[in-house]
Amino acid sequence: MRSIGAPSVLQIIERDLSAPRAGEVRLAQDAIGLNFVDTMIRRGEYPMALPAAPGFEAAGTVTEVGPDVEGLSVGDRVAYFFSEGAYATERIISTAPLIRLPADISNETAATFLAKGGTAWMGLRGLHHLKSNDTVLVLGASGSVGAILSRWAKSLGATVIGVAGSPDKFDKVAAGTTHAFHTGEPDIAARIRAIAPDGVDVVYDLVGQATFALGAASIRDGGVIAAIGAASGQPAPSYDLARRGVDVCSGGSPQYVRGPAVEIATSQLWDAMRSGVFSDLETARYPFDEIARAHDDMDNRRLSGLPVLIA
Repeated sequence: MRSIGAPSVLQIIERDLSAPRAGEVRLAQDAIGLNFVDTMIRRGEYPMALPAAPGFEAAGTVTEVGPDVEGLSVGDRVAYFFSEGAYATERIISTAPLIRLPADISNETAATFLAKGGTAWMGLRGLHHLKSNDTVLVLGASGSVGAILSRWAKSLGATVIGVAGSPDKFDKVAAGTTHAFHTGEPDIAARIRAIAPDGVDVVYDLVGQATFALGAASIRDGGVIAAIGAASGQPAPSYDLARRGVDVCSGGSPQYVRGPAVEIATSQLWDAMRSGVFSDLETARYPFDEIARAHDDMDNRRLSGLPVLIA
């Protein structure tokens, strides 16, 4: 990416890699995760020094090990979700963000779910520690993170109210929630209050400005609004929420899924996958040389599943 703009700014180039230095490995990547933040970086909404290879998440096999590397060998399968430069078939990378993959978790599965699942875990365990008797509202439940978070929360015993952004996404939301609505329905706030008369315990807002008012109208006094996404712009919390004792919290998964929490989060994510929590979610696979098409589909909300690049 030499400039910001439309998906066409993403260009495939070839270059030679140097040998890995101390604390680094050479990684052959066969699956690269696609996330909404990638499109924001491409458009210049988050700064990145150019030229650059965007992307933060991938999985692959170690093909060369640099000096002083411990715990990793050639042939090991690893994944990561906090390292700039993921849009590559091979790369040199520090061992710091690498996560060893269990035998039953494929590279493709890891690249598809790791960042999105880590973000969902942040909502369920970092921003608010979900309890089995909680009633939660997921705004943006049809998106990748929203779909994972909804199903995970439901599997933990919560009553989950999901809101889709449009009627055509209603069925997808209904499949992973206890109650489902779409934003075009009349009196949606009143219908949510009919389910939770005192208000929901926690709102997971994955949209931002466009849905914040609905979340504020639905939260109980003393509840939590976890503002995870801002695809429609940053919301402006009102004084009334503070008066009601509502905690509005936000953050990114790098703040919460780090250090010892990485092992805990990934272990719980793999366990949820093994138990079939996300078994109905489809994957949208794109060949590596069709990155621009993948971004165009993300821009225009045409994704048919959780997106992943296959190298």
